[in-house]
Amino acid sequence: MQNLRIGVVGAGTNTRLHHIPGFQAIEGVSVEVVCNRSEASSRSAADAFGISRIAEKWQDVVSDPNVDAICIGTWPYLHAEISIAALKAGKHVLTEARMAMNTEEAEAMVEASLDNPHLVAQIVPSPFTLKWDKTIKRILEEGTLGELREVSFSKALGMNVSSETPLNWRQNKALSGNNTLMLGIYYEVVQRWLGVEPERLLASGKVFTKQRQSSAGGALVDVEIPETIDVIAEYESGMRLVCRMSGLELGEATDGYVISGSKGTLRLDLAAGVLKLALAGQKEVVVEPAKEDVSAWNVEADFVDSILDGAPIELTNFADGLAYMRFTDAAIQSIAEDSAWVSL
Repeated sequence: MQNLRIGVVGAGTNTRLHHIPGFQAIEGVSVEVVCNRSEASSRSAADAFGISRIAEKWQDVVSDPNVDAICIGTWPYLHAEISIAALKAGKHVLTEARMAMNTEEAEAMVEASLDNPHLVAQIVPSPFTLKWDKTIKRILEEGTLGELREVSFSKALGMNVSSETPLNWRQNKALSGNNTLMLGIYYEVVQRWLGVEPERLLASGKVFTKQRQSSAGGALVDVEIPETIDVIAEYESGMRLVCRMSGLELGEATDGYVISGSKGTLRLDLAAGVLKLALAGQKEVVVEPAKEDVSAWNVEADFVDSILDGAPIELTNFADGLAYMRFTDAAIQSIAEDSAWVSL
């Protein structure tokens, strides 16, 4: 097997849990160098995973002649800049989700990937529904639900309830851009299942804690990213998408998807880990995916296969990432325009 040398920029939770050990588990793949936000944190990651070198800044990883591919595990504010620089330097790119800060950055990333079609440009996919994706797509393709009328998803958690909690990176527009709660990562799944984008949307969102400390004991700063958001989107077929994201719920908050058609309803409860099908006139039943249809986290191996074997990028390519960034940006635009309809 051909050797593949990975450079890591950003050694946060997902990188430590998945990317570094995932790459190191693949024969012929090595993690050559790591760069985090400080020398100390870079050294900590290197020591934890037996990586021989650290870099002072991300540019050194991108220009390193002993690196073939870049794994970007930073917050969204650096995804576009590093991805574009890496592609221009002849490196394959795997970037953490969300793709970018906004549509403009995502478009620039797509352009850079198209300018370098021989390089792999991949985004870490939304992982929550991998177990059921193939089963749900098969049920939809077979027409079991009849004419699709409405898709909905809801995700709630309590991260924004306390006004005493300092601003986290997901609420920091300078680090996260227009990405709002988990809207993009849940919408990505709908893209995956339906394979079509809506024509227009409207959104409503609100910030209840107008200012938070920038860090523990830090100065107060304005909160710009909504703490709760609702989106309604319409498709050419007449079907609609209803999205609810909230950081304001305590207790057993909602988490899941519902797909409703003229003949039946699919209900995926992510909290319970259960997929159910209700057909007209029949009792709702649990749908267990066939063993061959069950997928799991395989991001690092998929990336390597695409580089070495030319396997197509299915989860997730830059074009699909651009589509979910456009969706997110349109929602933010609608909120700014008093919940006006925004065309996609």
